[in-house]
Amino acid sequence: MAISYEDIVKVPKALLHDHLDGGLRPATIVELAAEAAHELPTTDPEALGRWFAEAANSGSLERYLETFAHTVAVMQTGPALRRVARECALDLAADGVVYAEVRFAPEQHLEQNLTLDEVVDAVVTGFREGSALAAEAGNPIRVGTLLTAMRHAARSQEIAELAVRHRDTGVVGFDIAGAEAGFPPTRHLDAFEYLQRENFHFTIHAGEAFGLPSIWQAIQWCGADRLGHGVRIVDDITPGNPPVLGRLAAYVRDKRIPLELCPSSNVQTGAAASIADHPIGLLRDLRFRVTVNTDNRLMSGTSMSREMALLVDAFGYGWKELQWFTINAMKSAFIPFDERLKIIDEVIKPAYAKLIG
Repeated sequence: MAISYEDIVKVPKALLHDHLDGGLRPATIVELAAEAAHELPTTDPEALGRWFAEAANSGSLERYLETFAHTVAVMQTGPALRRVARECALDLAADGVVYAEVRFAPEQHLEQNLTLDEVVDAVVTGFREGSALAAEAGNPIRVGTLLTAMRHAARSQEIAELAVRHRDTGVVGFDIAGAEAGFPPTRHLDAFEYLQRENFHFTIHAGEAFGLPSIWQAIQWCGADRLGHGVRIVDDITPGNPPVLGRLAAYVRDKRIPLELCPSSNVQTGAAASIADHPIGLLRDLRFRVTVNTDNRLMSGTSMSREMALLVDAFGYGWKELQWFTINAMKSAFIPFDERLKIIDEVIKPAYAKLIG
């Protein structure tokens, strides 16, 4: 039986790779821009939403990242950050997401003299408020926060310490992001070694716009728990029947290192020609620890349900495959094992069991 988008919205989903500044509601951007006296390409919310998608659909990661100048500009006060985080939790919950890890870079939100700790407090509070409102509406969600350091900057140690400082109030992990070429993860080795000493989880954006060396460094030098994107691991797989895995690809698969794949975003930034051509099909067939993610919902005009619907259309996936992706993500979350298991056993599996039969 064909799976519809509306059906997918109703099933529980888990999301590991979502950027807070890439998921604002267009109407919220318009309102916050007016308060901040920030000039937008247009003040019509519908037209603005289209502008973000079109500007991001360039085939270049660098051009894609330019769209964030507008979202970050309106996220410079405590109330604005709190609102954006609250609406993020509500929007994800309404889409059927039961667990989400949402990341943002605190160092990009200091233009109105907030401290790093005040930025984190505002976002965590917003997530807490949004989760409470979602639960009241019958859409319970658990949101964990990832703090991101920008790989072209020099504040990764400071942000790593910030993340550890807030580990008991909602921050569950650390990340580095930004343009990969010329900014290898090893530039931030001190931060990663510190996090390992603190028994703290971290993921690294690697293997999106740049290839295997970025993935290799993220894992073997920096010790990443997960790979943010990691789609270019396919470059270490030789086509054939069966395909032949190189040493790095085999290591990633053998160690069950999660891949935070973001199909629509990867097409926009040129990492894949189309959804049908996306390596996610091959990587799933080879049983890598594949997860499905949104990356930036505003820029890609997407949601978790839409990403899954696209995969259903492109690869003919059924409920078993969607459950597999969802459980993979939940297994790979940065929250305690017993909490992950509870969501898998009490929320995800019962819902899919009714559909799989």
